[in-house]
This record gives sequence, C-alpha cells and structure tokens, in this order.
Amino acid sequence: MSISTERPTRTETELQEMARDHLWMHFSRQSVMTEGPGVPIIVRGEGHHIWDSTGKRYIDGLSGLFVVNAGHGRRRLAEVAARQAEQLAFFPIWSYAHPSAIELAARLGDLAPGDLNRVFFSTGGGEAVETAFKLAKQYWKLQGRPTKHKVISRAIAYHGTPQGALAITGLPGMKAMFEPVTPGGFRVPNTNFYRAAEMGFVASADATPAQALDEFGLWAANRIEEMIQFEGPETVAAVFLEPVQNSGGCFPPPPSYFRRVREICDTYDVLLVSDEVICAFGRIGEYFACDAYGYVPDMITCAKAMTSGYSPIGATIVSDRIYEPFAHGDATFPHGYTFAGHPVSAAVALANLDIFEEEGLNARVRENSPLFRTTLEKLLDLPIVGDVRGDGYFFGIELVKDKATRETFDDDESERLLRGFLSKALFDAGLYCRADDRGDPVIQLAPPLTIGAGEFDEMEQILRSVLTEAWTRL
Repeated sequence: MSISTERPTRTETELQEMARDHLWMHFSRQSVMTEGPGVPIIVRGEGHHIWDSTGKRYIDGLSGLFVVNAGHGRRRLAEVAARQAEQLAFFPIWSYAHPSAIELAARLGDLAPGDLNRVFFSTGGGEAVETAFKLAKQYWKLQGRPTKHKVISRAIAYHGTPQGALAITGLPGMKAMFEPVTPGGFRVPNTNFYRAAEMGFVASADATPAQALDEFGLWAANRIEEMIQFEGPETVAAVFLEPVQNSGGCFPPPPSYFRRVREICDTYDVLLVSDEVICAFGRIGEYFACDAYGYVPDMITCAKAMTSGYSPIGATIVSDRIYEPFAHGDATFPHGYTFAGHPVSAAVALANLDIFEEEGLNARVRENSPLFRTTLEKLLDLPIVGDVRGDGYFFGIELVKDKATRETFDDDESERLLRGFLSKALFDAGLYCRADDRGDPVIQLAPPLTIGAGEFDEMEQILRSVLTEAWTRL
C-alpha cells in the first residue's frame, strides 16, 4: 500500500468511498456507511455555523457535541496551538511538568469553587470520570476505610464509556454488551419533573407549582439517602451527578435539590462528584455549573468546552481534603494518561478562557437564556411537544404522542420518528442538533455561546416546520 505525504483535495464521491471503506463512526449504525448513501461530511465552521462538503450551511445547534462553546473558526486559538507546538509539541506530566499545564492548573483552581485547588489532567470527559472513580476508592483506602467503594448515580445518566465510568452510567442498553462491568454502581431517580409522577412522587395537595417543584427536589435527593442507607454508608464512596443531566433530555435540578444532596453526603461521609463534562465553561452561564446551583462538590470532572474543541483535554479538579493524603510521604495515585495535560491543549485552553473573559460569554448566556427559553416554549402549542426544559444555553424538547396523558412513543414509533425522519429532516432544514431516545424521545439544543435572538428565532422556525410535518406523518 502506497502512502502519499500530501493531502489532495478530494471530491465528495471520493470522500464517501474512503469513509465507507475505512471509517468506523462512534455511537453510529455502520449500515449507514455500508448500505446507505453515505454520511454528511462537515468541512468548515465559522461562528455558530458549519458547512458540509456540498457547500450547504447549517446552524450548529449542538456546539459540535456540547464542545465548541466559543464558536468555530477562532484563528487565535489555532495560532496559539501552532506556536505552542513549535516551541514544545509534547512532554508528559509524569514526574515532569511544563508551563502550559502548570498555568492551566492554577487557573482552573482559581475558577473552581471552595477548596477545589488540585487538578489532575486527562484527555476527555470519560477519562475524567474514570479518574474521579478510581481516586474516590483510593482516597477511602488511604483513610483506612477500604469498604467504601460503591458509587451512586441517576437513572438514564451518561457518565462515559470506559469500564469504570460505564459502571456509573445509568443506561442499561449501553452496558449490556459489555457485562460484567466494574461492580458497585447503583442508580436513583433523576430530576425529570415532567415525569415525576411516574417515578412515584406525589406533591402536597395544596402545593403551588413552585412548591411542588421544591418538594420534588427534596424527594429526589432523599432517594440518594435511602440508597446510601440501604447499601450501608460504610460501603458508599461517592455520588456522581451532572448539574443538568444530559441523557434523557436536559433535566435541571429543582432549587432544593443540591443543597439537600450536599447535606446527605456530609452526613454519611460520601464524596460528591459534580460531573460537568458538558455543563462547565459557560453552558449554564458560569465557569462551573455548581456555582449556578449553589453547591461545592468534592470533585469536578470537566472536558469538552475547556478548549472549545480546538484541542482535546479533560480534568478532574479535586478538593484539598481529597488531595491531602497524597501530599506526604510515598503515597502515589497510580493512574495517568500519555497525552494528559498536553502542552498544545493546555495552551489552547488558556487562550480559550481569555476569550471567555474578554467577550463576557458567561454573562451573555445568563442574559440571553430567558429569551432562549421563551422562544423555544412557543413550540408548546404543537401537539407533539410535551415539555421544554433546561437552563443556560442547554435545552431539551420532549416529544409526546398525547399531550393530555403525556403518553410517549413506543420503540417502533420512536425509531421511525427519530431515526427515520427527524434527524435527517432537521439537518436538511439547516439545523444540526440532536434527536435522542435514551429515555423518552427528545430534541436537544446546546448552541455556541455566541448566538443570540436572531438565531433563537431561526432555530424555533426550523423546529416548528419539521415537528409539524412529523406530527402529520404520525
């Protein structure tokens, strides 16, 4: 096989043939490649738009994959990467260090709440969660409490695909083919208020909607306490929670939820891990979403938007309490990744955070989020739209078969609706977003933080047109 060192300009047909013969896509049915006409090939991005190989433009309604928060086409970030690569392209942080990783760790420690001052780098979100899981278990062993090894997370929650992170993920279908996974993962109800009654929650008879939401938050948090008590506090190491749960369609926390969760973790000496792989770096209008919801965790896992996707990186940010046993003597955390804290990625992350500061992107999200919500809530007049929920620039639209009863679609209907029509129809109409049925069918939106009122309206119009057609097809 001959290999050329130059990259010629490929035609659409050539790219599709090469993809069909060689590319294995993630989380995707490969039959789309081998039996279908091919896949969309994205070749360029600018701001909050992307272009495919045929020249068609789309709104990036998902920031790539909850990643490109500062927007596409930032020459500044590309130039920072090139300068760093020219100076020091790579060196590990295994017993050595380099300025980019040192400076980024200090900056993340300054931005994180409370005493979360220690930063363990990885290359992505799943690795950050894996790190937190392993660190929690070793921490308790060093404390002389080796039986504390179990972890609690929420139903339908996604926390990554490595074997340890998969044990925390609450999606049975994603784990079945890899059983047995790492033992010790246990599930509790999530904070989907729209489906609260189906989980067994009953509000007080005279409760206002706001009071019912608050009661639900306490009810959901108390299910964590029940699980800790049932398994035994001496066996539970940590609770892993996203500030806004992604999988299932953007479940924001009721106001009372995290305050109560923090109390429970403190009472039973259980670590609280805030999984902010999606929610950190502006998605909810703060650098770390735990600040938006008023709680200080013991660890934060983050990745995706730390560089706005211009180079891969992840991190587990740890409190001084968790770090303390490792600060003395011969204690070592026997864990790491070759490319963790990569000089280029760390340099890009620092420049990306500079952009956040200079352009006030967090404040922009806080200011515009109510308008984004109001615009999307216009879709509630459609018979297929049951719920609009979320926070910041992170929203989910739940689709239903019957609004009055909140009846959802069965598996066959969901297959025809999401994969058979909606995903392609929305893309063809000029909107890249996510139609998902890990849980009930939803459409997820998480656009770059640079968008505003005009783009909100444009997305609503595209969604209205496509969802109206979807309903007529049903």
